[in-house]
This record gives sequence, structure tokens and C-alpha cells, in this order.
Amino acid sequence: MAGIDESRTFVSINIAVLTVSDTRTAANDTSGDVLAKRITDKGHCVIDRKILPDDQDVLVKQMSAWCDVPDVDVIITTGGTGVTGRDVTVEAHRKLYEKEIPGFGELFRWLSYQTIGTSTVQSRATAGVCRGTYMFALPGSTGACKDAWDGILHHQLDIRHRPCNFVELMPRLTEV
Repeated sequence: MAGIDESRTFVSINIAVLTVSDTRTAANDTSGDVLAKRITDKGHCVIDRKILPDDQDVLVKQMSAWCDVPDVDVIITTGGTGVTGRDVTVEAHRKLYEKEIPGFGELFRWLSYQTIGTSTVQSRATAGVCRGTYMFALPGSTGACKDAWDGILHHQLDIRHRPCNFVELMPRLTEV
């Protein structure tokens, strides 16, 4: 049965949060705030947090730099996953992925459908692994961030979750 195995010890992980927006600032970054609060409420650490514009090269540079920091276990981006010309977050992620995790986007859209109906098809939420770091790209709405964290990430980023989770695989992400 899926769920938390209370006999296992919780392991806190380090998560970098990146808001992708041409208009958000620290004062109005509600999606980044939602993620940061949920991350810390679950016992994890927000190791870094930034807001960057919708510029693919800038995003790749920042995420790549985080992938080179041994203490960054996970990168979560919010924003830029739509279909407009300025939405380049997914392309930035895919430039870095060594392995894509297609089930994340599929499950996210299924969960999102419960909330926003067919509008979920406009989301290109995605996930993958780069140099041993998990990367998740979420839409920029607070609702989408809540759906992704509450419905997927808080379970998969808890080593106690059964039958399996992303955290227990971390030591093996770079094996050859």
C-alpha cells in the first residue's frame, strides 16, 4: 500500500527554487512563496531561491550552476511552461536533462485536470535528472505549484514514502 512508512527515518534534502518571470519580484512571487513554505513545512531546506527572466540561456546557466553544487539535491522551477513565445523554461530544462521523467508531467496534468479541467493541456510541466540533480518544471500559478507539491513532490521527495521514492535513488543517479 502506498504511503509513509513511519518506521523509516526522515531525510531532509536541499531544494533550489527558481521563479521564471519577466514581471515577478520578491514582493509578489506568490508561487515561489508557496513552494518555499511547503518545502520547509515538510522539513526540507530551501538552499537557494532566485527570480530570473524568461531567457533560455540565463535559465540554463543558473540551473547548470546549481547542478554543479553538491548540496543541491533538487531544482524546482515555476513559470514559463506554457506555449507562448516567451515560455522557454521547458526548453532550458531539456537542454540539461540526461534522463527525462515523463511520468511527472503526465501525472501533473492528470492531477491538474481535477482542478482546472481541459486547461491543463496548456501546461508543459516536465521533470528530469541532470548530473545527479532532480529538476522539476512547474507552471507559474500558485494553484499549479500546490497541485504539484501536494499531489506528487512531497511524497516522492520523502524517503519514507512506499513503495518507492526519488530520495532513495539519489545515491545512484550518477552511477555508470
